[in-house]
Amino acid sequence: MNREEEAKRLLENKLFVEAFETLENELLLSWSRTSSTDVSQRESCWLAMRLLERIQSHIKSIVETGHMAKVMEKQHPHI
Repeated sequence: MNREEEAKRLLENKLFVEAFETLENELLLSWSRTSSTDVSQRESCWLAMRLLERIQSHIKSIVETGHMAKVMEKQHPHI
């Protein structure tokens, strides 16, 4: 199985999607429960949320890159 297919399977995997949603919800809840003076905790939650987004974006880019490569191969098979 190639990288594109593996990445696509991950993004469609219910357990994988649930894990990301659960982590995001827990981080939002944690953030909402911080006091106004707890800047460090809020920043930690923000950073963790950005990291989750970056992981998802990376996996999506693998799918998109693989798709683009297939399109290019069909359009220009000898390049």
